[in-house]
Amino acid sequence: MNSIICIAGPTASGKTALAVELAKELNGEVVSCDSMQVYRRMDIGTAKPTTDEMQGIPHHMIDVAEPDEDFSVSRYCNLAAPIVEDIVSRGKTAVIAGGTGLYMDALIQGNDFAPFPSTGVREKLEQEARAQGIQVLYDRLKSIDPEAAGRLHLSDQKRIIRALEVYLETGETITEHNRKTQLLPPRFSPIWLGLDFENRAELYERIDRRVGIMLEQGLIGEIQGLLSSGIPEKCTAMQAIGYKEFVAALNGECTLEEAADQVRQSSRRYAKRQLTWFRRNKSIHWLTRKPGQDGGEILTQARQLLQENDSWNVIAYGYP
Repeated sequence: MNSIICIAGPTASGKTALAVELAKELNGEVVSCDSMQVYRRMDIGTAKPTTDEMQGIPHHMIDVAEPDEDFSVSRYCNLAAPIVEDIVSRGKTAVIAGGTGLYMDALIQGNDFAPFPSTGVREKLEQEARAQGIQVLYDRLKSIDPEAAGRLHLSDQKRIIRALEVYLETGETITEHNRKTQLLPPRFSPIWLGLDFENRAELYERIDRRVGIMLEQGLIGEIQGLLSSGIPEKCTAMQAIGYKEFVAALNGECTLEEAADQVRQSSRRYAKRQLTWFRRNKSIHWLTRKPGQDGGEILTQARQLLQENDSWNVIAYGYP
């Protein structure tokens, strides 16, 4: 019996709710796959599930890092993979749910680079970027690994530096590494479920409502608390959608309403990018919500799909 489910989809699509319901019925535990929910004290803006929303189901990979820490796909995989293995070893179902496609793919495939010891290579590259600009590093990457450079935008300084670091530390381009690891069997073989909406406007309405709810719940106070505790406003965590926009408002660069509009727009664009990423995965079984449908009907679709999958003996877990 396959005892791992991956639930993927765009922001505000209902991944957490479905994960909890399936975990309840399949004797499971939820493993969050969200690059922002790993940070402590960043609760409202990352839409972390509340205690009530968890409904007694154990949730993992939430609150595992401080906001001013660097957090990478490698660190995520190093922490999450043993958790998934432990859940399965205890005869339970691991329900991996989230919208960070890079983290989810790396966890399942097992093709992330382990973090390098502190040799100073990354620091030197970062210093060079500050002194000469990221264009210099991008051009160097383009000469070394044009395929990787073609996938990256100049604004993605973190991954440009990472790709150069990999090459300088190993002598192998990150493209070569990925090509080799694609020939290996994946670390895990889950059942993939994807959430989407037949009417994209419905998803955007949910995103807009979520922004309003976050403000009502005290997002501005959360951000002020982080800043007053010494968290740098330019650190990676504070550059997340929903934080950097309101930091700008607190600095007087725009009004709160203008910042809220920017969060809505950025979240919509992010949802598009998430769907584009996940659509490349041909293993995903898409659960598309039609206008007027609620989460209960999506749960019914998920149950039916799992029952029809030969690798799942879901009747034994009490499905009707």
